[in-house]
Amino acid sequence: MKSVRRVPIVVAAIALAAIGCATTTNPVTGQRELQGMTTREEIAIGQRAAEQVASEMGLVERPALRTYVRELGQRLAQFSPRRDVPFTFDVVQMAEPNAFALPGGHVYVSRGLLAIANSEDELAGVIGHEIGHVAARHFAQRQTRSQAVGIATVLGTLAAAALGGGQAAQAVNQFGQVAGSGLITSYGRDQERQADEVGQRIAAAAGYDPAAIGDFLETLGRETTRETGRARQPSFFDSHPSTPERVRNTRTRATRLRPAPHHPIAASRRAFLDRLDGLALGADPAQGVFQDRRFLQPDMGFAIDFPVGWRTVNAADAVGAQHPEGVALVKLQAQQPQGDVRDAADRFAAQAELTLEQAASIRVGGLPAWRAYSRASNGNIAQFTWVAFRGTIYRIDGIAKAQAYASVRDDLDRAARSFRALTARERAGIRERTLRVVAARAQETLVALGRRTGNVWTPKQTAIANGVGLDVRFPAGFAVKIAQERPYRGAR
Repeated sequence: MKSVRRVPIVVAAIALAAIGCATTTNPVTGQRELQGMTTREEIAIGQRAAEQVASEMGLVERPALRTYVRELGQRLAQFSPRRDVPFTFDVVQMAEPNAFALPGGHVYVSRGLLAIANSEDELAGVIGHEIGHVAARHFAQRQTRSQAVGIATVLGTLAAAALGGGQAAQAVNQFGQVAGSGLITSYGRDQERQADEVGQRIAAAAGYDPAAIGDFLETLGRETTRETGRARQPSFFDSHPSTPERVRNTRTRATRLRPAPHHPIAASRRAFLDRLDGLALGADPAQGVFQDRRFLQPDMGFAIDFPVGWRTVNAADAVGAQHPEGVALVKLQAQQPQGDVRDAADRFAAQAELTLEQAASIRVGGLPAWRAYSRASNGNIAQFTWVAFRGTIYRIDGIAKAQAYASVRDDLDRAARSFRALTARERAGIRERTLRVVAARAQETLVALGRRTGNVWTPKQTAIANGVGLDVRFPAGFAVKIAQERPYRGAR
Protein backbone atom coordinates (compact mmCIF):
# COMPACT_ATOMS: atom_id res chain seq x y z
CA MET A 1 0.00 0.00 0.00
CA LYS A 2 1.60 3.20 -1.09
CA SER A 3 -0.60 6.23 -1.51
CA VAL A 4 -3.99 7.88 -1.12
CA ARG A 5 -5.66 7.06 -4.37
CA ARG A 6 -8.80 5.32 -5.39
CA VAL A 7 -9.37 3.67 -8.74
CA PRO A 8 -12.66 1.76 -8.87
CA ILE A 9 -12.57 -1.81 -10.06
CA VAL A 10 -14.54 -1.69 -13.26
CA VAL A 11 -13.53 -4.79 -15.19
CA ALA A 12 -16.42 -6.62 -13.55
CA ALA A 13 -18.78 -4.38 -15.52
CA ILE A 14 -17.84 -6.14 -18.74
CA ALA A 15 -19.54 -9.47 -19.39
CA LEU A 16 -18.66 -11.76 -22.24
CA ALA A 17 -21.33 -14.38 -21.80
CA ALA A 18 -23.65 -12.77 -24.28
CA ILE A 19 -21.04 -12.29 -27.00
CA GLY A 20 -21.66 -14.35 -30.10
CA CYS A 21 -18.89 -16.27 -31.81
CA ALA A 22 -17.61 -15.61 -35.32
CA THR A 23 -14.70 -16.80 -37.43
CA THR A 24 -11.76 -14.47 -37.96
CA THR A 25 -8.28 -14.75 -39.45
CA ASN A 26 -5.55 -15.17 -36.84
CA PRO A 27 -2.80 -12.59 -37.54
CA VAL A 28 -0.05 -15.07 -36.67
CA THR A 29 -1.18 -18.27 -38.35
CA GLY A 30 -3.24 -16.77 -41.17
CA GLN A 31 -5.89 -19.42 -40.47
CA ARG A 32 -9.56 -18.91 -39.83
CA GLU A 33 -10.60 -19.66 -36.25
CA LEU A 34 -13.64 -19.30 -34.03
CA GLN A 35 -13.49 -16.16 -31.89
CA GLY A 36 -16.00 -15.11 -29.24
CA MET A 37 -14.55 -11.63 -28.81
CA THR A 38 -14.13 -8.69 -31.16
CA THR A 39 -11.02 -6.55 -31.24
CA ARG A 40 -12.99 -3.65 -29.76
CA GLU A 41 -14.11 -5.80 -26.84
CA GLU A 42 -10.57 -7.12 -26.34
CA ILE A 43 -9.20 -3.55 -26.20
CA ALA A 44 -11.92 -2.46 -23.76
CA ILE A 45 -11.21 -5.36 -21.40
CA GLY A 46 -7.49 -4.71 -21.58
CA GLN A 47 -7.89 -1.01 -20.82
CA ARG A 48 -9.92 -1.67 -17.72
CA ALA A 49 -7.50 -4.37 -16.61
CA ALA A 50 -4.62 -1.92 -17.13
CA GLU A 51 -6.33 0.47 -14.72
CA GLN A 52 -6.45 -2.37 -12.19
CA VAL A 53 -2.76 -3.16 -12.70
CA ALA A 54 -1.85 0.45 -11.95
CA SER A 55 -4.17 0.57 -8.95
CA GLU A 56 -3.54 -2.84 -7.39
CA MET A 57 0.05 -3.63 -8.35
CA GLY A 58 1.46 -0.18 -8.95
CA LEU A 59 3.96 0.97 -11.56
CA VAL A 60 7.65 1.59 -10.90
CA GLU A 61 8.21 5.31 -10.39
CA ARG A 62 11.43 5.63 -12.37
CA PRO A 63 10.55 7.79 -15.40
CA ALA A 64 13.79 7.16 -17.29
CA LEU A 65 13.49 3.38 -16.92
CA ARG A 66 9.83 3.36 -17.93
CA THR A 67 10.63 5.53 -20.96
CA TYR A 68 13.36 3.10 -21.96
CA VAL A 69 11.06 0.08 -21.74
CA ARG A 70 8.38 1.90 -23.72
CA GLU A 71 10.85 2.92 -26.44
CA LEU A 72 12.15 -0.64 -26.74
CA GLY A 73 8.61 -2.02 -26.79
CA GLN A 74 7.51 0.31 -29.57
CA ARG A 75 10.52 -0.66 -31.66
CA LEU A 76 9.46 -4.28 -31.38
CA ALA A 77 5.74 -3.60 -31.85
CA GLN A 78 6.46 -2.22 -35.34
CA PHE A 79 7.15 -5.80 -36.39
CA SER A 80 4.12 -7.41 -34.77
CA PRO A 81 2.01 -9.44 -37.20
CA ARG A 82 -1.01 -7.87 -35.52
CA ARG A 83 -1.53 -4.15 -36.10
CA ASP A 84 -5.12 -3.52 -34.97
CA VAL A 85 -4.34 -2.92 -31.27
CA PRO A 86 -2.42 -0.01 -29.68
CA PHE A 87 0.55 -1.60 -27.88
CA THR A 88 1.71 -0.01 -24.62
CA PHE A 89 4.59 -1.01 -22.35
CA ASP A 90 5.41 -0.41 -18.69
CA VAL A 91 7.24 -1.66 -15.60
CA VAL A 92 5.08 -3.14 -12.86
CA GLN A 93 5.90 -2.95 -9.14
CA MET A 94 6.46 -6.66 -8.64
CA ALA A 95 9.47 -8.18 -6.89
CA GLU A 96 9.15 -11.55 -8.65
CA PRO A 97 10.62 -12.02 -12.15
CA ASN A 98 7.63 -11.94 -14.45
CA ALA A 99 6.19 -10.46 -17.62
CA PHE A 100 2.63 -10.52 -18.86
CA ALA A 101 0.37 -9.11 -21.55
CA LEU A 102 -3.23 -8.00 -21.17
CA PRO A 103 -5.74 -8.32 -23.98
CA GLY A 104 -5.64 -5.34 -26.29
CA GLY A 105 -1.88 -4.78 -26.24
CA HIS A 106 -0.82 -3.78 -22.70
CA VAL A 107 2.56 -5.40 -21.99
CA TYR A 108 4.34 -5.34 -18.62
CA VAL A 109 7.69 -6.45 -17.26
CA SER A 110 8.33 -6.57 -13.53
CA ARG A 111 11.21 -4.90 -11.72
CA GLY A 112 12.14 -8.40 -10.53
CA LEU A 113 12.53 -9.50 -14.15
CA LEU A 114 14.66 -6.49 -15.02
CA ALA A 115 16.95 -7.34 -12.10
CA ILE A 116 17.99 -10.63 -13.73
CA ALA A 117 18.13 -9.40 -17.34
CA ASN A 118 21.63 -8.80 -18.69
CA SER A 119 21.22 -7.17 -22.07
CA GLU A 120 18.84 -5.25 -24.27
CA ASP A 121 18.69 -8.35 -26.48
CA GLU A 122 17.36 -10.45 -23.59
CA LEU A 123 14.75 -7.85 -22.67
CA ALA A 124 13.74 -7.56 -26.33
CA GLY A 125 13.20 -11.31 -26.41
CA VAL A 126 10.95 -11.19 -23.34
CA ILE A 127 8.89 -8.27 -24.64
CA GLY A 128 8.70 -9.87 -28.08
CA HIS A 129 7.31 -13.02 -26.43
CA GLU A 130 4.53 -11.00 -24.76
CA ILE A 131 3.74 -9.21 -28.02
CA GLY A 132 3.43 -12.69 -29.50
CA HIS A 133 0.67 -13.57 -27.03
CA VAL A 134 -1.28 -10.47 -28.05
CA ALA A 135 -0.62 -10.95 -31.75
CA ALA A 136 -1.86 -14.54 -31.68
CA ARG A 137 -4.96 -13.49 -29.70
CA HIS A 138 -4.25 -16.06 -27.00
CA PHE A 139 -6.53 -14.42 -24.43
CA ALA A 140 -9.45 -14.41 -26.86
CA GLN A 141 -8.75 -18.06 -27.69
CA ARG A 142 -8.90 -19.04 -24.03
CA GLN A 143 -12.15 -17.17 -23.52
CA THR A 144 -13.72 -18.76 -26.58
CA ARG A 145 -12.68 -22.25 -25.51
CA SER A 146 -14.11 -21.69 -22.06
CA GLN A 147 -17.45 -20.75 -23.64
CA ALA A 148 -16.88 -17.06 -23.03
CA VAL A 149 -17.27 -17.07 -19.25
CA GLY A 150 -17.96 -13.47 -18.33
CA ILE A 151 -15.35 -11.37 -16.61
CA ALA A 152 -18.05 -10.44 -14.13
CA THR A 153 -18.29 -14.12 -13.21
CA VAL A 154 -14.54 -14.61 -12.98
CA LEU A 155 -14.20 -11.55 -10.77
CA GLY A 156 -16.91 -12.48 -8.30
CA THR A 157 -15.58 -11.35 -4.92
CA LEU A 158 -16.35 -11.92 -1.29
CA ALA A 159 -17.20 -8.24 -0.96
CA ALA A 160 -19.87 -8.55 -3.61
CA ALA A 161 -21.25 -11.67 -1.96
CA ALA A 162 -21.38 -10.02 1.43
CA LEU A 163 -22.92 -6.75 0.35
CA GLY A 164 -25.11 -7.70 -2.54
CA GLY A 165 -23.05 -6.44 -5.49
CA GLY A 166 -23.72 -3.21 -7.38
CA GLN A 167 -22.26 0.00 -6.02
CA ALA A 168 -21.33 -1.71 -2.79
CA ALA A 169 -19.17 -4.26 -4.54
CA GLN A 170 -17.43 -1.52 -6.49
CA ALA A 171 -16.78 0.60 -3.41
CA VAL A 172 -15.71 -2.33 -1.21
CA ASN A 173 -13.83 -4.39 -3.76
CA GLN A 174 -11.52 -7.22 -2.83
CA PHE A 175 -7.91 -6.34 -3.56
CA GLY A 176 -5.83 -8.54 -5.83
CA GLN A 177 -8.58 -9.00 -8.40
CA VAL A 178 -6.21 -8.79 -11.34
CA ALA A 179 -4.42 -11.91 -10.13
CA GLY A 180 -7.67 -13.81 -9.75
CA SER A 181 -9.41 -12.58 -12.84
CA GLY A 182 -7.87 -14.90 -15.40
CA LEU A 183 -6.50 -11.85 -17.24
CA ILE A 184 -2.98 -12.64 -16.03
CA THR A 185 -2.24 -16.32 -15.96
CA SER A 186 -0.26 -19.10 -17.53
CA TYR A 187 -1.09 -19.96 -21.11
CA GLY A 188 -1.11 -23.47 -22.52
CA ARG A 189 2.12 -25.12 -23.59
CA ASP A 190 1.37 -24.70 -27.29
CA GLN A 191 0.56 -21.03 -26.78
CA GLU A 192 3.85 -20.48 -24.95
CA ARG A 193 5.73 -22.22 -27.76
CA GLN A 194 3.95 -20.08 -30.33
CA ALA A 195 4.71 -16.89 -28.39
CA ASP A 196 8.38 -17.92 -28.21
CA GLU A 197 8.47 -18.36 -31.99
CA VAL A 198 6.64 -15.12 -32.78
CA GLY A 199 8.71 -13.21 -30.23
CA GLN A 200 11.98 -14.41 -31.71
CA ARG A 201 10.86 -13.41 -35.21
CA ILE A 202 9.88 -9.98 -33.92
CA ALA A 203 13.18 -9.54 -32.06
CA ALA A 204 15.24 -10.51 -35.11
CA ALA A 205 13.23 -8.23 -37.39
CA ALA A 206 13.92 -5.35 -34.98
CA GLY A 207 17.64 -6.13 -35.05
CA TYR A 208 18.03 -8.07 -31.79
CA ASP A 209 19.72 -11.41 -31.18
CA PRO A 210 16.93 -14.03 -31.35
CA ALA A 211 19.03 -16.41 -29.23
CA ALA A 212 19.01 -14.04 -26.25
CA ILE A 213 15.59 -15.21 -25.05
CA GLY A 214 17.16 -18.64 -24.52
CA ASP A 215 19.83 -17.07 -22.32
CA PHE A 216 17.16 -15.30 -20.30
CA LEU A 217 15.05 -18.45 -19.94
CA GLU A 218 18.12 -20.25 -18.63
CA THR A 219 18.72 -17.49 -16.07
CA LEU A 220 15.06 -17.57 -15.07
CA GLY A 221 15.30 -21.32 -14.61
CA ARG A 222 18.33 -20.92 -12.35
CA GLU A 223 16.55 -18.21 -10.35
CA THR A 224 13.34 -20.19 -9.82
CA THR A 225 15.23 -23.26 -8.59
CA ARG A 226 17.77 -21.34 -6.48
CA GLU A 227 16.08 -21.66 -3.06
CA THR A 228 14.54 -25.12 -3.24
CA GLY A 229 16.81 -26.87 -5.70
CA ARG A 230 13.77 -27.89 -7.77
CA ALA A 231 11.50 -26.07 -10.17
CA ARG A 232 8.45 -24.34 -8.73
CA GLN A 233 5.03 -24.98 -10.11
CA PRO A 234 3.89 -22.28 -12.56
CA SER A 235 1.89 -19.60 -10.81
CA PHE A 236 0.70 -16.03 -11.23
CA PHE A 237 4.19 -14.86 -10.33
CA ASP A 238 5.87 -17.45 -12.55
CA SER A 239 3.78 -17.53 -15.68
CA HIS A 240 6.72 -18.25 -17.98
CA PRO A 241 8.43 -21.33 -16.51
CA SER A 242 11.82 -21.95 -18.04
CA THR A 243 12.27 -25.50 -19.27
CA PRO A 244 15.20 -27.22 -21.00
CA GLU A 245 12.89 -27.88 -23.94
CA ARG A 246 12.10 -24.20 -24.43
CA VAL A 247 15.75 -23.22 -24.10
CA ARG A 248 16.75 -25.82 -26.71
CA ASN A 249 13.95 -24.85 -29.07
CA THR A 250 14.63 -21.13 -28.90
CA ARG A 251 18.35 -21.63 -29.51
CA THR A 252 17.76 -23.98 -32.43
CA ARG A 253 15.24 -21.56 -33.96
CA ALA A 254 17.66 -18.66 -33.53
CA THR A 255 20.14 -20.33 -35.91
CA ARG A 256 17.58 -19.89 -38.70
CA LEU A 257 16.94 -16.20 -37.99
CA ARG A 258 19.20 -13.34 -39.01
CA PRO A 259 18.89 -10.08 -37.07
CA ALA A 260 18.28 -6.99 -39.16
CA PRO A 261 20.85 -4.16 -38.95
CA HIS A 262 19.99 -1.73 -36.14
CA HIS A 263 21.34 0.62 -33.51
CA PRO A 264 20.44 -0.51 -29.98
CA ILE A 265 19.14 1.98 -27.45
CA ALA A 266 21.63 0.71 -24.87
CA ALA A 267 24.76 0.04 -26.89
CA SER A 268 26.59 -2.14 -24.33
CA ARG A 269 26.05 -4.31 -21.29
CA ARG A 270 27.17 -1.46 -19.06
CA ALA A 271 24.82 1.00 -20.78
CA PHE A 272 21.94 -1.44 -20.26
CA LEU A 273 22.75 -2.15 -16.62
CA ASP A 274 23.20 1.53 -15.82
CA ARG A 275 19.49 1.97 -16.57
CA LEU A 276 18.76 -0.52 -13.77
CA ASP A 277 21.12 1.01 -11.20
CA GLY A 278 19.20 1.92 -8.03
CA LEU A 279 16.24 -0.37 -8.79
CA ALA A 280 14.47 -1.65 -5.67
CA LEU A 281 14.98 -5.35 -4.96
CA GLY A 282 12.55 -7.51 -3.02
CA ALA A 283 9.82 -5.83 -1.01
CA ASP A 284 9.88 -2.07 -1.56
CA PRO A 285 9.48 -0.29 1.80
CA ALA A 286 7.82 2.62 0.02
CA GLN A 287 4.86 0.28 -0.45
CA GLY A 288 5.01 -0.91 3.15
CA VAL A 289 6.40 -4.19 4.43
CA PHE A 290 5.05 -7.20 6.29
CA GLN A 291 6.89 -8.50 9.33
CA ASP A 292 5.04 -11.73 9.93
CA ARG A 293 1.40 -10.63 10.28
CA ARG A 294 2.25 -7.00 11.12
CA PHE A 295 2.20 -4.44 8.32
CA LEU A 296 4.44 -1.37 8.61
CA GLN A 297 4.06 1.65 6.32
CA PRO A 298 7.04 3.94 7.00
CA ASP A 299 6.11 6.77 4.64
CA MET A 300 2.51 6.99 5.84
CA GLY A 301 3.60 6.27 9.42
CA PHE A 302 1.21 3.55 10.57
CA ALA A 303 1.19 -0.09 11.61
CA ILE A 304 -1.62 -2.66 11.68
CA ASP A 305 -1.82 -6.33 12.69
CA PHE A 306 -3.77 -8.90 10.70
CA PRO A 307 -5.20 -12.19 11.99
CA VAL A 308 -2.83 -15.10 12.53
CA GLY A 309 -2.83 -17.59 9.67
CA TRP A 310 -4.66 -15.36 7.19
CA ARG A 311 -3.20 -14.80 3.71
CA THR A 312 -1.83 -11.27 3.51
CA VAL A 313 -1.90 -9.09 0.39
CA ASN A 314 -0.17 -5.76 -0.18
CA ALA A 315 -1.57 -3.99 -3.23
CA ALA A 316 -0.75 -0.48 -4.42
CA ASP A 317 -3.95 1.03 -3.04
CA ALA A 318 -4.85 -1.32 -0.19
CA VAL A 319 -3.43 -3.85 2.23
CA GLY A 320 -5.17 -6.69 4.00
CA ALA A 321 -5.64 -10.36 4.66
CA GLN A 322 -8.03 -13.12 3.69
CA HIS A 323 -9.22 -16.01 5.82
CA PRO A 324 -7.57 -19.28 4.72
CA GLU A 325 -10.99 -20.71 3.81
CA GLY A 326 -12.02 -17.58 1.95
CA VAL A 327 -14.96 -16.79 4.22
CA ALA A 328 -13.73 -13.40 5.48
CA LEU A 329 -11.31 -10.60 4.74
CA VAL A 330 -9.87 -7.48 6.34
CA LYS A 331 -8.74 -4.61 4.15
CA LEU A 332 -7.30 -1.19 4.92
CA GLN A 333 -7.20 1.66 2.45
CA ALA A 334 -7.00 5.44 2.47
CA GLN A 335 -10.50 6.71 1.70
CA GLN A 336 -9.95 10.46 1.55
CA PRO A 337 -7.63 13.24 2.69
CA GLN A 338 -8.53 14.84 6.01
CA GLY A 339 -12.13 15.39 7.10
CA ASP A 340 -14.29 14.08 9.95
CA VAL A 341 -14.62 10.33 10.48
CA ARG A 342 -18.41 10.47 10.77
CA ASP A 343 -18.73 12.56 7.63
CA ALA A 344 -16.43 10.10 5.84
CA ALA A 345 -18.72 7.24 6.88
CA ASP A 346 -21.80 9.06 5.58
CA ARG A 347 -20.08 9.86 2.31
CA PHE A 348 -19.01 6.25 1.83
CA ALA A 349 -22.48 4.90 2.65
CA ALA A 350 -24.07 7.24 0.09
CA GLN A 351 -21.58 6.29 -2.59
CA ALA A 352 -21.90 2.56 -1.93
CA GLU A 353 -25.69 2.74 -1.47
CA LEU A 354 -25.38 1.02 1.91
CA THR A 355 -27.42 1.34 5.07
CA LEU A 356 -25.10 1.59 8.08
CA GLU A 357 -26.23 0.24 11.46
CA GLN A 358 -24.97 0.54 15.05
CA ALA A 359 -22.86 3.56 14.14
CA ALA A 360 -20.82 4.89 17.05
CA SER A 361 -17.73 6.87 17.92
CA ILE A 362 -14.77 4.79 19.16
CA ARG A 363 -11.03 5.17 19.75
CA VAL A 364 -8.50 3.19 17.75
CA GLY A 365 -4.86 3.38 18.80
CA GLY A 366 -5.66 6.55 20.68
CA LEU A 367 -7.11 8.10 17.52
CA PRO A 368 -10.64 9.32 16.77
CA ALA A 369 -12.58 6.66 14.86
CA TRP A 370 -16.10 5.70 13.76
CA ARG A 371 -17.54 2.19 13.66
CA ALA A 372 -20.60 0.96 11.77
CA TYR A 373 -22.00 -2.29 10.37
CA SER A 374 -23.97 -3.29 7.30
CA ARG A 375 -25.95 -6.45 6.70
CA ALA A 376 -26.81 -7.72 3.23
CA SER A 377 -30.13 -9.29 2.36
CA ASN A 378 -28.50 -12.72 2.56
CA GLY A 379 -27.36 -12.03 6.12
CA ASN A 380 -23.68 -11.54 5.39
CA ILE A 381 -22.05 -8.85 7.49
CA ALA A 382 -19.53 -6.06 6.97
CA GLN A 383 -17.85 -4.11 9.75
CA PHE A 384 -16.42 -0.70 8.81
CA THR A 385 -14.02 1.41 10.83
CA TRP A 386 -12.93 4.92 9.88
CA VAL A 387 -9.78 6.31 11.52
CA ALA A 388 -8.35 9.83 11.23
CA PHE A 389 -4.55 9.79 11.14
CA ARG A 390 -2.10 12.44 10.02
CA GLY A 391 -4.47 14.27 7.71
CA THR A 392 -5.97 11.17 6.10
CA ILE A 393 -9.14 9.16 6.73
CA TYR A 394 -8.41 5.43 6.57
CA ARG A 395 -11.18 2.85 6.23
CA ILE A 396 -10.79 -0.67 7.56
CA ASP A 397 -13.27 -3.13 6.06
CA GLY A 398 -14.01 -6.40 7.83
CA ILE A 399 -16.29 -8.57 5.70
CA ALA A 400 -17.52 -12.09 6.42
CA LYS A 401 -20.00 -14.56 5.05
CA ALA A 402 -23.05 -14.94 7.29
CA GLN A 403 -22.26 -18.44 8.51
CA ALA A 404 -18.68 -17.51 9.44
CA TYR A 405 -19.19 -14.11 11.05
CA ALA A 406 -19.51 -15.34 14.63
CA SER A 407 -16.23 -17.24 14.40
CA VAL A 408 -14.24 -14.36 12.88
CA ARG A 409 -15.89 -11.36 14.56
CA ASP A 410 -13.16 -10.99 17.17
CA ASP A 411 -10.45 -11.31 14.50
CA LEU A 412 -12.03 -8.52 12.48
CA ASP A 413 -12.35 -6.28 15.52
CA ARG A 414 -8.80 -6.90 16.76
CA ALA A 415 -7.37 -6.13 13.33
CA ALA A 416 -9.25 -2.83 13.08
CA ARG A 417 -8.33 -1.78 16.62
CA SER A 418 -4.64 -2.59 16.07
CA PHE A 419 -4.20 0.37 13.71
CA ARG A 420 -1.73 2.80 15.31
CA ALA A 421 1.20 5.09 14.71
CA LEU A 422 4.47 3.42 13.73
CA THR A 423 7.08 3.60 16.47
CA ALA A 424 10.52 5.11 15.90
CA ARG A 425 12.10 1.73 16.65
CA GLU A 426 9.91 -0.05 14.09
CA ARG A 427 10.75 2.50 11.43
CA ALA A 428 14.46 2.32 12.19
CA GLY A 429 14.35 -1.46 11.70
CA ILE A 430 13.03 -1.24 8.12
CA ARG A 431 15.73 -1.72 5.52
CA GLU A 432 15.78 -1.31 1.76
CA ARG A 433 17.71 -3.32 -0.77
CA THR A 434 18.73 -1.85 -4.12
CA LEU A 435 20.50 -3.04 -7.24
CA ARG A 436 23.84 -1.38 -7.88
CA VAL A 437 26.24 -1.75 -10.79
CA VAL A 438 29.96 -1.95 -10.05
CA ALA A 439 33.09 -2.56 -12.11
CA ALA A 440 35.00 -5.75 -11.41
CA ARG A 441 38.74 -5.87 -10.98
CA ALA A 442 40.90 -8.10 -13.16
CA GLN A 443 40.54 -11.78 -12.20
CA GLU A 444 38.25 -10.90 -9.29
CA THR A 445 36.04 -13.72 -7.99
CA LEU A 446 32.43 -13.44 -6.88
CA VAL A 447 33.47 -13.80 -3.23
CA ALA A 448 36.17 -11.13 -3.46
CA LEU A 449 33.94 -8.72 -5.39
CA GLY A 450 31.12 -9.21 -2.91
CA ARG A 451 33.37 -8.54 0.07
CA ARG A 452 34.83 -5.39 -1.54
CA THR A 453 31.50 -3.87 -2.60
CA GLY A 454 29.30 -4.79 0.38
CA ASN A 455 27.18 -7.10 -1.76
CA VAL A 456 24.43 -8.75 0.34
CA TRP A 457 23.61 -11.28 -2.34
CA THR A 458 25.28 -14.65 -1.94
CA PRO A 459 27.81 -15.64 -4.61
CA LYS A 460 25.14 -17.93 -6.09
CA GLN A 461 22.57 -15.14 -6.27
CA THR A 462 25.12 -12.81 -7.83
CA ALA A 463 26.11 -15.42 -10.41
CA ILE A 464 22.49 -16.00 -11.42
CA ALA A 465 21.63 -12.32 -11.65
CA ASN A 466 24.66 -11.70 -13.87
CA GLY A 467 24.34 -14.81 -16.02
CA VAL A 468 27.76 -16.15 -15.07
CA GLY A 469 29.14 -19.27 -13.41
CA LEU A 470 30.09 -19.57 -9.75
CA ASP A 471 33.75 -20.02 -10.67
CA VAL A 472 33.95 -16.91 -12.86
CA ARG A 473 36.98 -14.61 -12.75
CA PHE A 474 35.91 -11.29 -14.14
CA PRO A 475 37.88 -9.26 -16.66
CA ALA A 476 38.83 -5.76 -15.55
CA GLY A 477 35.94 -3.31 -15.80
CA PHE A 478 33.22 -5.94 -16.31
CA ALA A 479 29.87 -4.50 -15.16
CA VAL A 480 28.43 -6.56 -12.31
CA LYS A 481 25.04 -6.26 -10.63
CA ILE A 482 25.13 -6.48 -6.85
CA ALA A 483 22.65 -5.83 -4.04
CA GLN A 484 23.28 -3.29 -1.32
CA GLU A 485 21.21 -2.84 1.82
CA ARG A 486 20.73 0.13 4.12
CA PRO A 487 18.18 1.57 6.53
CA TYR A 488 15.15 2.85 4.68
CA ARG A 489 15.46 6.59 4.16
CA GLY A 490 11.99 7.36 2.84
CA ALA A 491 10.24 7.73 -0.51
CA ARG A 492 12.51 9.00 -3.23
